[in-house]
Amino acid sequence: MSAAPLLSAHGIAKRFGGLQALSDIDFTINRGEIYGLIGPNGAGKTSLFNVLTGIYDADTGEFTFDGLPLLGLKPHEVAARGIARTFQNIRLFANLSALENVMIGRHVRTRAGVFGAIVRDAKTRAEERSIEKRAYELLAYVGISERANDLAKHLPYGDQRRLEIARALATEPKLLALDEPAAGMNATETAGLRRLLENIRRDGTTILLIEHDMKLVMSVCDRVLVLDYGKKIAEGSAADVQKDANVIAAYLGGEVTLDLKGAA
Repeated sequence: MSAAPLLSAHGIAKRFGGLQALSDIDFTINRGEIYGLIGPNGAGKTSLFNVLTGIYDADTGEFTFDGLPLLGLKPHEVAARGIARTFQNIRLFANLSALENVMIGRHVRTRAGVFGAIVRDAKTRAEERSIEKRAYELLAYVGISERANDLAKHLPYGDQRRLEIARALATEPKLLALDEPAAGMNATETAGLRRLLENIRRDGTTILLIEHDMKLVMSVCDRVLVLDYGKKIAEGSAADVQKDANVIAAYLGGEVTLDLKGAA
């Protein structure tokens, strides 16, 4: 891993009226890590994601991503900088095919302008073919290539989650931020998701993971940040965090067995 972190957060705070959603949050994510973000409901996890990805502005604090300041950017500008995200509630284009959903994800990396789209010159047509080819490759990568022409709304729940990941990967992110990707999955689907996350990391993309499935978090994450009531209460390796008294009291409710090997 590079000595310089991919993402650094310093003093991030966000208030909604009388609710202090985030208070002075500091953390770093190293290149090539799978970095977990956990905490009870209402702890501020999704708020932190939303500030990071430009949906909300932080009240105070700063993010540095890949050596450059990140705050003040709109969501599409954050995506162009190299951060892609999924959402806790699936946000696919339900009446478009799986293939079309992934192709839409490529828009931040396309070069054809309005003129090219209107006249459909040779360069634009070649780019469209390249986008379609890459979309097929990503569907195969996440394991749903056989559903390429199915409408997103007709896919099983687990496949919809995989499709969201494929669409996010279509932006060629340096950091992939996943908001509860295992929500609603059965044990077999979760095991498959774990293998996919490990493959994504192996192929060079850093991952930030919000997840309530503690077995998944403890088995796949290199380090974990724990929030409670908008405050950072622990950060460290999965092995250290699961033994932290504050974490056990605030969230886990007891010791969670660490299984770094896990079930395949």
